Amino acid sequence: MLAEVGLALAGRAGARLADVLGAKASRNTVLRLVDALPEPQLQVPRVVGVDEYAMRKGRVYGTVLVDVETRRPVDLLPDREAGTVAAWLAERPGIEVVCRDRPPFFAEGARIGAPTAVQVADRFHLWRNLGEAAERCVSRHRSCLRATFAESVPEKAPALSESGSPWPTGHRFADRTRAKHATVHALLAAGHSRRSIQRQLGMTYRTVQQLADATKPEDLFQGQWQNRRTKLDDFKAHLHERWAEGCTNAWTLWEETNAHGYTGGYGPVRAYLRPFRTSPTAPAARPPSPRTVTGWILTHPDTLQESERLKLKSVLADCPELEALTGHVRAFGTMLTQLQGDQLPLWIKAVRADNLPSLQAFVNGLERDLAAVTAGLTLPWSSGVVEGHVNRIKMIKRQMYGRAGFDLLRKRVLLA
Repeated sequence: MLAEVGLALAGRAGARLADVLGAKASRNTVLRLVDALPEPQLQVPRVVGVDEYAMRKGRVYGTVLVDVETRRPVDLLPDREAGTVAAWLAERPGIEVVCRDRPPFFAEGARIGAPTAVQVADRFHLWRNLGEAAERCVSRHRSCLRATFAESVPEKAPALSESGSPWPTGHRFADRTRAKHATVHALLAAGHSRRSIQRQLGMTYRTVQQLADATKPEDLFQGQWQNRRTKLDDFKAHLHERWAEGCTNAWTLWEETNAHGYTGGYGPVRAYLRPFRTSPTAPAARPPSPRTVTGWILTHPDTLQESERLKLKSVLADCPELEALTGHVRAFGTMLTQLQGDQLPLWIKAVRADNLPSLQAFVNGLERDLAAVTAGLTLPWSSGVVEGHVNRIKMIKRQMYGRAGFDLLRKRVLLA
């Protein structure tokens, strides 16, 4: 019983459960009982799946082999070298099919250890590799996305009102000056003297004199309020361009202008962009990212939302290369889901005819492993069950923390 508890829960958790069941034992005892269990005698699989798992991610890797028909793990190997995999396969001559990912060490090991077996490339990894190539291709045409979703913005922020004043209506200081000017001239028209107006309004005589001598309030807008050249003038074109691309965050735009040589503060940038936010023309919508567009391309057209379908249609209408990419991706998806591997040479020829460097690099990889890829697109076998066991190995490793040595890990994986 303690051995079965150890297989399910490992040391610490197994010891706690054993204590509850009335069979008190230490965690080391539970692990020793697991290690003493005999190895299972499994039949030689006809279809075997091969994949790697990490003992220490990025440093130490092993190999897991699974019977694809029974969905049971067959063995764990301490490394992922081609020679180790080849030796294991050579000891089991009854293997007819090897389902694998596309690393060269698994391909080489299967070729040496089971030369008569059919190698099958996993369809999931083929589709994922195609998605990565498609995203690189979309990134190369990022300008097409911007051009499609960009809307026109005013070339210059509204700085003058209809009266020609450098202060627009609604400016706090401008409105106050206009009100004072109107009050002073109304009192003058009623027959009051300037000294009387000074006393009534609580102003200095000089202020009343300036307001009375000005024929219109705009004559008082002088000095710093005139349209003098500022530090921001050289960077306004960049601000307009980034606003048209959908970037409306003033702090982000200020940081970008700093990177381009602007030495002013954040306030002038924010003040310059304020009229853009209140103008009748809304800023352009942010263009979709290459990853978003790639997701639309990789999704079956029937499952796309109507809004996404229309956005994708507008993108493809302005970029023939992305339209060709979409056609190739969907044709490959049809081959993959309907197991039409015989169509692969025609698909490769069609891709070669278009100017899509990223997709052609993907095709180069397919041609280096053409037999296994064709089998993966033709036969019903895949490595999906192996991926499930890789995830289970991760869970078992974490249960045992640093105690998960290879021998103990192998026992728990094979006997669970």
